[in-house]
Amino acid sequence: MMIPFLLALTLMAQPPRFGPNPELQAKTQADHKHLLELLKIESLRPGPSGTPTAPNAANSDEAKVGAYTLPDALTLKNGKKVTNKRDWEVRRKELFEDFDREMYGRTPKKTPKVTWEVTETLKEKKGEIAVVTKKLVGHVDNKEFPSIKIDIQLTLTTPESATKPVPVVLEFGFIFPTRPAPSGYPPAFAPPPGAGKSWQEQVLEKGWGYAILSPASVQADNGAGLREGIIGLVNKGEPRKPDDWGALKAWAWGASRALDYFETDKAVNAKRVAIEGLSRYGKAALVTMIEGLSRYGKAALVTMAYEPRFSIGYIGSSGTGGAKLYRRHFGEQIENVASSGEYHWMGGNFVKYASGALGPNDLPVDAHELVALCAPRPVFISCGSPFVEGNWVDSKGQFLAGVAAGPVYSLLGKKPLPVSEQPKIGESLIESDIAYRQHEGGHTIGPNWPYLLTWAERYWK
Repeated sequence: MMIPFLLALTLMAQPPRFGPNPELQAKTQADHKHLLELLKIESLRPGPSGTPTAPNAANSDEAKVGAYTLPDALTLKNGKKVTNKRDWEVRRKELFEDFDREMYGRTPKKTPKVTWEVTETLKEKKGEIAVVTKKLVGHVDNKEFPSIKIDIQLTLTTPESATKPVPVVLEFGFIFPTRPAPSGYPPAFAPPPGAGKSWQEQVLEKGWGYAILSPASVQADNGAGLREGIIGLVNKGEPRKPDDWGALKAWAWGASRALDYFETDKAVNAKRVAIEGLSRYGKAALVTMIEGLSRYGKAALVTMAYEPRFSIGYIGSSGTGGAKLYRRHFGEQIENVASSGEYHWMGGNFVKYASGALGPNDLPVDAHELVALCAPRPVFISCGSPFVEGNWVDSKGQFLAGVAAGPVYSLLGKKPLPVSEQPKIGESLIESDIAYRQHEGGHTIGPNWPYLLTWAERYWK
């Protein structure tokens, strides 16, 4: 029996598992309840369903979106308009504070040292291209709390024929070995038969390399794991406080540590590293690009925002918590992300916007400002077709966030999206520094790789 795609997306938004795990679910519920008690919240509003036929189905009708007003990325809190780069630096700090306090949590000022070890070096072929693949483990210093051990898993593949350091695309993904799709999940991360060359082959054909970081080796993708992983290690096994960082920030921290390694590897041009992710890892990739530090799409956006050393962001179907506008009543909503299935991505304070009278209009920031914090670096926003991927991730809401980030890019001398109306499926907007394309497929970024690489080549020639 085929799973309706929106239902499949809802399943994918839950903590990954290989079958029912009552103990994990019980720990997650207990941690979620503890957070609500800290915030003095008795209950949260339930989120809409991703199943179109459900009585409480998420809105997919543009006529029912309603009016909303986005906060102005170029107005300081004192009401002054931002008109130059100096003022933007002030505004940028204000935005970081809002995102840290109310959305993603605060990355600790002091985090453990990571020592990288190359555990294996292989000469192999990817398609027809000879490559060198290094398997690496990042040993996280745990002397302050030895009961939690973290070994970050990373692979790096570069063309064997390369005579100088090469650009690298870093993906949030699955490695050591490739994980099977959990029961009941669609094979969203595997290319369909006959789909042509893999993204890795396409990257290698440009003369570039690629790397894959396992986010789960940094921080578990569930609430039960918040007292473990890097968040648990820093907290010495104690529960989070409401303004502590969530998994998206933790994954972004892991990507930054991978970039630390790239800066020591003579095969890598560390000034030309892109961060890429799909769904919740797209959220994390976007957040990573902004500081100094559906799952992988969110992660990619967070990473891009918080880590200025990444030069390009490729953000795939990141949805709510990523590039989708919170104030737009369409698809996944704040209540879904604040639920026990997803709250661990965010800082604890975020869940209060799904309680009482608070809602998306009370947020001090919105997703367009997360995209704006990536400026002046180029960002590519990728989505699938609503007829295949469904409306849960709200492709239009992500496009509009890119449009609303445009004034910041313009202020910094970069090209915003050239149009304000969402283009047709398959139409590419890749002549600007904020790029956008909605492909004909489902919850994947695969069909957009050729367009991304053509776009990225302009920056990496």
